[in-house]
Amino acid sequence: MNFDKEKIKKDFKNSLISLYAEDVKEATRNHKYYALSEVIKQYTFENWMKTNKHYIYDDVKQVYYFSVEFLLGRLLESNLINLGIRDVCKEALLEMGIDLDELLQAEKDAGLGNGGLGRLAACFIDSMASLSIPGHGNGIRYKYGFFNQKIVNGYQVEVPDDWLKDDYVWEVRRSDQALKVRFGGYLRMEQVNGKLKVYHEGYETVLAVPFDIPIIGYGCDTVNTLRLWNAEPIEREFDLSSFSSGDYIKAIEYKYSVEAITQVLYPDDSNYNNKFLRLKQEYFFVSAGVQSIIRTFKKKKRPIQDLYKYVAIHINDTHPSLVIPELMRILIDEEDLSWEESWNITTKVVSYTNHTIMQEALEIWPVDMVRSLLPRIYSIIEEINRRFIIEILDKYHGDTALADRLSIIKDGSVKMAFLSVVGSHSVNGVSKLHTDILKNQVLSDFYAITPDKFKNVTNGITHRRWLLKINPDLVNLIDDAIGSSWVKEPEKLIELKKYSKDLGFQDEIENVKFKNKQKLINYIKERYSIDINPDSIFDVQAKRLHAYKRQLLNVFHIMFLYNRLLENPNIDVYPRTFIFSAKAAPGYHLAKQIIKLINTVSYKINNDKIIKDKIKVVFLENYGVSLAEKIMPAAEVSEQISTASKEASGTGNMKFMMNGAITLGTLDGANVEIKEAVGDDNIVIFGLKSEEVLNFYKNGGYNSMDLYNSDERIKKVVDELTNGFFNVSGNEFMEIYYHLLKYNDEFFVLKDFDSYVKAQEIIDKLYRDRKRWNEMSIINIACSGRFSSDNSIKKYADEIWNV
Repeated sequence: MNFDKEKIKKDFKNSLISLYAEDVKEATRNHKYYALSEVIKQYTFENWMKTNKHYIYDDVKQVYYFSVEFLLGRLLESNLINLGIRDVCKEALLEMGIDLDELLQAEKDAGLGNGGLGRLAACFIDSMASLSIPGHGNGIRYKYGFFNQKIVNGYQVEVPDDWLKDDYVWEVRRSDQALKVRFGGYLRMEQVNGKLKVYHEGYETVLAVPFDIPIIGYGCDTVNTLRLWNAEPIEREFDLSSFSSGDYIKAIEYKYSVEAITQVLYPDDSNYNNKFLRLKQEYFFVSAGVQSIIRTFKKKKRPIQDLYKYVAIHINDTHPSLVIPELMRILIDEEDLSWEESWNITTKVVSYTNHTIMQEALEIWPVDMVRSLLPRIYSIIEEINRRFIIEILDKYHGDTALADRLSIIKDGSVKMAFLSVVGSHSVNGVSKLHTDILKNQVLSDFYAITPDKFKNVTNGITHRRWLLKINPDLVNLIDDAIGSSWVKEPEKLIELKKYSKDLGFQDEIENVKFKNKQKLINYIKERYSIDINPDSIFDVQAKRLHAYKRQLLNVFHIMFLYNRLLENPNIDVYPRTFIFSAKAAPGYHLAKQIIKLINTVSYKINNDKIIKDKIKVVFLENYGVSLAEKIMPAAEVSEQISTASKEASGTGNMKFMMNGAITLGTLDGANVEIKEAVGDDNIVIFGLKSEEVLNFYKNGGYNSMDLYNSDERIKKVVDELTNGFFNVSGNEFMEIYYHLLKYNDEFFVLKDFDSYVKAQEIIDKLYRDRKRWNEMSIINIACSGRFSSDNSIKKYADEIWNV
């Protein structure tokens, strides 16, 4: 299709008329945004239709990527870039007196995720489309997403993310493809023609309605699909008889009980009802997704036994692990296959990515809950486990201890990570270090019996968003130096390395960074009325708030630095701006207290004239994709300081690196591979190594009170939490205090404090040498191409999905 300026202008004007009966002069910014987005969506429809037909009717194997999160961010500009029409569209709009950059701000971030898991899924489906790999996403259409974060008096306050209040222009509702999902009820079994037949009866039915979003490949005709499921009543929504009799709540309670399934991401599962709802969510989108896959496969007119030749299902962490028993249910109960045939097909179709070694995130469900909500699914899990245990006992000479350790069902709980391993043909970690920990620690018994099943695929990021979209000045500089072929082949960024010592190129890199810093300064000034020194070091930690990610270590260093400046305001400290952005899960009280601490420290430091503005602390509220796109290009220091062994990979580290920030981090997750890529001299590493951390957990030997009593710096900072140093109640930060001292500092904040302070001193020294710093920045950009999600997806396609 030819996208010239005149066509875009004509289509845009027609869209305004057809949607709103308005012309360009009358239309609001929002109406212009919707009109343009509708035009761009229409431009994709023909290729979307052709792509789907090709997948269904030709000899093509398709990948279905199941994830409870897809953190897409805004799509209009990304779609313009992938269609190759951003510049021509900008010119066309300008001729009508419209600023595209202003229009882009009208789009809301889709409330479909929270952190790295969801952003990774979004990067992966972008890469699949751009590489013309037949791959689709399968998830949940959350009405209110996770939450919008407000900071009130330093505290996190959660408010609903009403992102669907206005229509979401990129989705297409497919009511004709709705499916039924069953909950509750009971099982009845009988012998039919010599086979045991299971009947699921007395269940509640919920309608799963798909909403499809086109995922446009860059520079190609491929348009894949992200399918999101919405829960809707299958019966009448409104009980008129109850209403007429005065029972108004009962009149609508069925409707709301159904819709609750897809209302919010990650309901706080600290209580039974919300935990029950989470399980319901997970089965809902899994069942709808698997049913949809089978229905699509049948259009090929192939025998169901060939399913594995045409379908690969990938489960992104344990949330979609019910794919395994659900596929078994369909094959046995609906397709009338034997258990053995069904298991053979299922284990060839399903693959699993593990994203964490944290016990809290390795999902475990109470047996009674699974049995009552999903009776047929539980009976299948029970049979999977029974057969697996028999196999282990037969193969390993009656080793009951091994069988007990490997059991999917144990102590009244169902272990979803174990189910995922047993029911998949491939299990992968997401960095070399993480995969080694899975093999040797978390899943070591499984690795011992099925070593060939375990693989590593290091996470990646889509450079089309995290460089091409968000840092146009840097992109122009790169293109002038090495050409633009790196956009299709990101590994070619390595060619920038030859410019790392070029003083002219260094100056241009520094100018781009300064310009990006100024943009962020303007944003901070407008939103928070804080003045920032553009010549200060922009030291950034932007990620989900969790104790293992150690925002607390960062803020303790800031408190230590502040204490030094109070003692002597004239000490030689290079000006530093510490920028935080993070959400804490609503029920995670320790994390929310750390947010309060950061904001308390920020208020005290930013209003203290004694320290002469040598340090500033800023907390940017409501972290998400669009805010990250403002932060990443301006960052100079990338704080990746998790407790070694705890971060599976991290992808923020890659985004910062790609935009020229220097990593300050532990040897954790993908930091290890970043260090390999850039070399020891172009990254700043500190702290315990993973084997040391794991040894402390296993054998003990660490006492945080010893450090508290022996290191005056630590004692002073920790005491300031409770001694009135801050203008808050003495009990305000008591949970942090107890976490460190009473409960022995689970994530080694105090243990790594001295090493971290020394690493920060190295950063200070390096930054003063502008030539050296700019050289490091260029090398980081040059080496970032290997962390493109295109490379990750190629490895999945070749080694796991066979597409």
